[in-house]
Amino acid sequence: MNKVILMGRLTRDPDVRYSNGEQATAVARFTLAVDRRVARRDGEQTADFIGCVAFGRTAEFVEKYFRQGMRMVISGRIQTGSYTNRDGQKVYTTDVVAEEVEFAESKATSDALRNNSGMGGGYQPQAPSAPSPSGAAGDGFMNIPDGIDEELPFN
Repeated sequence: MNKVILMGRLTRDPDVRYSNGEQATAVARFTLAVDRRVARRDGEQTADFIGCVAFGRTAEFVEKYFRQGMRMVISGRIQTGSYTNRDGQKVYTTDVVAEEVEFAESKATSDALRNNSGMGGGYQPQAPSAPSPSGAAGDGFMNIPDGIDEELPFN
């Protein structure tokens, strides 16, 4: 079985080109920065930069809705290949072919991150804001006030 699921941030805007021929097919190439689970000894977070490619309607979706710094989830498969470059050397490639693409954060969060980082300058984490005691949290869910546990009819 060849199945890959990745969640990461786009390192730059997707590069979309169209194949030649009667039925031109969109081909989107992009790189995801995927955080590693374990930080370095000095505590700094590290990431892997994984090359991805999408074809057809998936590529068009990526081109239309995703920009640098946005978090996305993709599922697909690993594909290897090789070619001979201009110098006559054989080059081996490994890409993740994205078969499904999803948003991993809300548009408001993505826009806020892009605006705070100089319009597409990448991801800069923000300190979480203190929740308000009542009302919506801005993500569509209501904040639960402190001390509510004593009032619940179940344990």
